[in-house]
Amino acid sequence: MIRYCDDGRLEISNNLVENALRGVALGRRNWMFVGSMKGGEAAALFYSLAGTCRLNGVEPEVRFIDVIERIGNYPINRIDDFLPWRWQVSKLSNDLEKAA
Repeated sequence: MIRYCDDGRLEISNNLVENALRGVALGRRNWMFVGSMKGGEAAALFYSLAGTCRLNGVEPEVRFIDVIERIGNYPINRIDDFLPWRWQVSKLSNDLEKAA
């Protein structure tokens, strides 16, 4: 409450933060038994990738499928094209190349 009184631009409630963390709170009991440390790390990696996709307006499952299908034949010096914020552009250009 002190910070709110010092700066009137701050929100008086923390509902936005609580809603952002809701998935973590709901999934906590499901993640308790991931099987091993490596399993937990892999799950965390995929949850992080999926969350980054959503923040960039990309459907995670569609992106994962596309990346897995194309990554084996893709030039290593252009691997940044698979980053979620650049993926749509690279996918569109790839689709245009196929159509031509």
